[in-house]
Amino acid sequence: MGRNERAHKQAAVLVIGMGLALILSIAGFVRGSQGVASGPGGEAAVRVVFIPADGGTATGTIADFKPLFAALTETSGMHFELAVTQSYSAAVEALCNGSADMAFVGPATYLQARQRRCAQLIATGVRRGRQKYYSGIFVRKDAPFHALADLRGASVAFGDINSTSSFLMPVAMLLDAGVDPASDLGQVRITGSHSSSLTAVVAGKVDAAALSFDSFDRALQQGLPGVDDLRVLARSDAMPYPPFVVSTRLSATRRKRLRQAFAAIEHGQRALPGYAGRPLDSYSPTVDQTAFDALSARLAPLTAERVAAILDHANQ
Repeated sequence: MGRNERAHKQAAVLVIGMGLALILSIAGFVRGSQGVASGPGGEAAVRVVFIPADGGTATGTIADFKPLFAALTETSGMHFELAVTQSYSAAVEALCNGSADMAFVGPATYLQARQRRCAQLIATGVRRGRQKYYSGIFVRKDAPFHALADLRGASVAFGDINSTSSFLMPVAMLLDAGVDPASDLGQVRITGSHSSSLTAVVAGKVDAAALSFDSFDRALQQGLPGVDDLRVLARSDAMPYPPFVVSTRLSATRRKRLRQAFAAIEHGQRALPGYAGRPLDSYSPTVDQTAFDALSARLAPLTAERVAAILDHANQ
């Protein structure tokens, strides 16, 4: 049984919001840091989980965000225990079942937690004055594709099926172009991560790859072989930047302290790394909820049935 087939058989489709289909799988999380059980005076540490973003290691993800949490400890006196989940849905489960107090998630993953009423927005990154990021579909420079409609019959790699920027938004973009990934693509590959999709298109194993611009830019900056031989076929509309969310189980007092800590970072204009390790101007506790509402509407065509059909095609 292949990787795609195992993922399909272990997954159950959960429809949230305005028809947005996410895949809820059973998974836990792994520690990327020793963390601390409690801070001075015996106050319990805030338990933070991260989605397995960008296909990196748990320790790599933790390393990207350590400067932020050092700053939060400095401004609030609170201490944090950090871990990386084994799946996007595991982060939601951790928030909802009380095993995590706070999480860094993709925007669509937040919508799932919001639907279950177990998470609130706490802060998000700011770059060039905007709380936005972008998804893209990338091809090799010598590829004969000039528009998304040209991908009919082509092979395309997607990341995790719960990822906003490496699956959900790229699928919505293709549908807008009249290309149904379930029936119009020659092959669908679910690689599980941005970096694996990028590797697949660089190696010529697929014609195109869907991933975030943050992940693509990071690969360029790291000088990964073959990445500079790619070009952008299409870029998404702006999407809300992956947020930090807090469990509704956490006390109102501690939630307030966290917001104050993020506000202190914003007012101090502290430049810190964010998603995919890319630098941000700051973090802000003022988050535009309407941007997430718009994203939910944008992804409405991704019904449970459509996602299941795409997975079926990937298994062929």
